[in-house]
Amino acid sequence: MAKTKVLIAVKTYPTLASKYDELVCTAGFREDGTWVRIYPIPFRKLDYDKQYKKYDWVEIDLVRNFKDFRPESYRPYSIENAIDIVGHIDTTNNWQLRKEIVLKNVYTNLDTLIADAKDDSKRTSLAVFKPTQILNFISVPVERKWDKTKLDNLKAKALQLNLFANSDNPFEVVNKVPYEFSFVFLDDDGHKSTLMIEDWETGQLFWNCLKHHDGNEQKACADVKKKYFDDFAKTKDLYFYLGTTRNFHFIAPNPFIIIGTFHPRKEDQLSLF
Repeated sequence: MAKTKVLIAVKTYPTLASKYDELVCTAGFREDGTWVRIYPIPFRKLDYDKQYKKYDWVEIDLVRNFKDFRPESYRPYSIENAIDIVGHIDTTNNWQLRKEIVLKNVYTNLDTLIADAKDDSKRTSLAVFKPTQILNFISVPVERKWDKTKLDNLKAKALQLNLFANSDNPFEVVNKVPYEFSFVFLDDDGHKSTLMIEDWETGQLFWNCLKHHDGNEQKACADVKKKYFDDFAKTKDLYFYLGTTRNFHFIAPNPFIIIGTFHPRKEDQLSLF
């Protein structure tokens, strides 16, 4: 089987799935700039040399995931031997090489993107989107614990399979982020939207800030906002990576969430340095 070369651009915060364990949704670009979603991958259980970073080039055995009607969705043929890291694109020249892959097809109108998602001949479920204006970045408290049934099922499966009985470092499920973070923005028609962000880096930033502030959640949320609103939204040329959730793709009026950001410096700032 010929491997597919993918530039990793998205790693969502881990979620629990009763069937597959703790999962990370990974997405990225082929060399021609087209999207591919790779799911499921139990990322944190991969061997260290298989744990790819954002903007790593990987080669992976992929097969179409026919359980998912979204055309970008693929699954690894074999988790154990699927992933080889073969390169990395850094931020040289204000992310120029990254831009050449990422910015080949950019949406600026949310209604147009949603129409492409609902169009049965397209079913677009991954996109690069350029907001016209960022209005705010907000945090809302949510359920603080994982679903108990799913968590109990995963623990029972681990014991049944004896996966970790002889390990000095047993695998532990990642903590659930107790806040939902969202951007409020306008598109090129002046349409106002609020979309949540599920980027792994957002969740990890919250935990790092919480530790820095000795458990003060309000200060941690304020620091997350400072990063995404005061820094990214005001000083960077900000794009969103958007993706749909399968269950709501054809049901929700807007099925997209933010699954990552692309944020080189604004071009007019380069002349200052």
